[in-house]
Amino acid sequence: MVVLSVRSSHRRRYVALLLSVTGFIIYRHFSGQTGRTRISRSEGLSVNSSQFTLGGEPFRLLGGSLHYFRVPRAYWKDRMMKMKACGINTLTTSVPWNLHQPRRGEFQFHGGLDLEAFLHQAVGVGLWVILRAGPYIGSELDLGGLPSWLLRDRQMKLRSTYPGFTEAVNAFFDKLIPKVVPLQFKKGGPIIAVQVEHEYGSFAVDSDYIPFLKEALQSRGISELLLTADSHEGLKSGGVSGALRTLNLRKLDFDDIKYLEAVQPNSPMLVMEYWTGWFDGWGDLHHTFPAEDMVAVVRAALRRGMSVNLYMFHGGTNFGFMSGALANRSYKALVTSYDYDAPLSEAGEYTPKYHLLRDLFSRYSNGQLPDMPALRWKESYEAAIMYQHLFLWDALPFTQEPFKSRTPVNMENLPVNNNNGQAYGYTLYETTITTGGFLKSGNNIRDRALVFVDRSFIGLFDYKTVELAVPDGKEERTLSLLVENCGRVHYGPTIDHQRKGIVGDVLLNNVPLRDFTIYSLDMTQSFIDSLYRAPWKSLPNKPSFPAFFQGKLFVDGYPSDTFVKLPGWSKGVIFINGQNLGRYWDVGPQQALYIPGPFLNSGINQVIMFEEAEADFKIQFEDAPDLGMTVDIE
Repeated sequence: MVVLSVRSSHRRRYVALLLSVTGFIIYRHFSGQTGRTRISRSEGLSVNSSQFTLGGEPFRLLGGSLHYFRVPRAYWKDRMMKMKACGINTLTTSVPWNLHQPRRGEFQFHGGLDLEAFLHQAVGVGLWVILRAGPYIGSELDLGGLPSWLLRDRQMKLRSTYPGFTEAVNAFFDKLIPKVVPLQFKKGGPIIAVQVEHEYGSFAVDSDYIPFLKEALQSRGISELLLTADSHEGLKSGGVSGALRTLNLRKLDFDDIKYLEAVQPNSPMLVMEYWTGWFDGWGDLHHTFPAEDMVAVVRAALRRGMSVNLYMFHGGTNFGFMSGALANRSYKALVTSYDYDAPLSEAGEYTPKYHLLRDLFSRYSNGQLPDMPALRWKESYEAAIMYQHLFLWDALPFTQEPFKSRTPVNMENLPVNNNNGQAYGYTLYETTITTGGFLKSGNNIRDRALVFVDRSFIGLFDYKTVELAVPDGKEERTLSLLVENCGRVHYGPTIDHQRKGIVGDVLLNNVPLRDFTIYSLDMTQSFIDSLYRAPWKSLPNKPSFPAFFQGKLFVDGYPSDTFVKLPGWSKGVIFINGQNLGRYWDVGPQQALYIPGPFLNSGINQVIMFEEAEADFKIQFEDAPDLGMTVDIE
């Protein structure tokens, strides 16, 4: 009994000692990660001559951009921990209005769009946050993150104090801002600054607009430091009194720095967007920025005492139809991948940039950096065999009720989605003709149209091809134009003119076509899910196009990330378990689409392809990305 009593006493002491050590380790872990146990919350991020202070203490911002809407929610923590392990202390994220409010009066802040959960996750990892609340965020998103239903108003002037726009902004901010106000630094949260709009100086059509947004944020309770971000050309006209002006750049041009110092003297220098790579357009090469060149600029900026935010630190993916487009000289739609040649790859892999930055940032860290998290396994699954086929016209009964109109109607003004119009996808316009001849688009096709006579393909319209020959015939025939919205321009002066579909008259022998039946094929998850009731047929040797194809992917065990590769396929959209992975196109550069493991089920996974013109009987799954042939950014 005495022995037992002594051993029991020892056990109690050992347990107490173990709990004390464990508590100390946990304390040190969170104290080291967050640095927030002793920081004063009475004073937020402040401008103090040539340096920032946070909580009254000197603070150098080492930031990185990460978009919650481009990363599966299950991977938010993983990506943040990799940021933390690299030496990043501040996460920058943007709020996509178009995703949060797909229809007037309808707001979505759940699942992968749960902004509050994302911000709480940043707290758990130990990252401060700069929030880019919009309403316009750019970010290579469709319409720069603005909802397409704004364009139903023919007089709409985006990014201005036009009443129709400010009323919509106010309604959105009434929902958004109360969610983030409690998460500000002075209230115990991670948000240390809020950016007002984005690069407005390059647009600058309304001098009252940025002051309106500043008031809209502050009147709803935003009390942390406000920022604006512009390139050299927009620094002067993009700013507003009471907000810190910051720079966006790739090369450290000392003329830019001197100009900013002249416009905004006695203030710390923040590069709000240091571009770590670049985005890609369909038909281009994959852009890369050599790691040594990129890190050399960061090193030089830090030596000058500047703060830096890396755009992007982790790019992610333009799932669904969220990617934008360019219209500098001609229209160019952007690819599905948003890898951006960033320090963390699209699938969260470490790159040479990451390792070089980690070495550099470790010299500016108060303590030892956390260990780098382990990488996730990538799997090369067996090919999915396509076994069923559904001709486009056999799927039309599962769309919304077709709309009849004397003249063509653009997507945004169609009476669908509770009168919010069609945002994305395809629209089918059909009318009757009684003759052949020359069909002219009048450059009124936005952006690309497959043209059919009695469901037989005769050619396509795009920005370069604006005239087609229609075969002769005197009997009544059906002329069909399947028009794709390839992505709205996300930047520049043409943003007010991004209506899609057919936006004006199409002429046959110089006579405008009339009396259309219009089908909205927005490819939403509910539409894809409804196709299980459609009259699928066994896949023929020579399938008709355009068409849906169905197959199955089998996953043995816990699902891993993979990449779907599509040799033998032409152009279309791929869906896994109803989730829209995005567009594919054989013009490249992107040759494989990323599938995160959380999108897959253990066992059977449904694969549906919408293909415009050419198909193989299978799709392949590989364990590595293929973003195409590369070209260095100059």
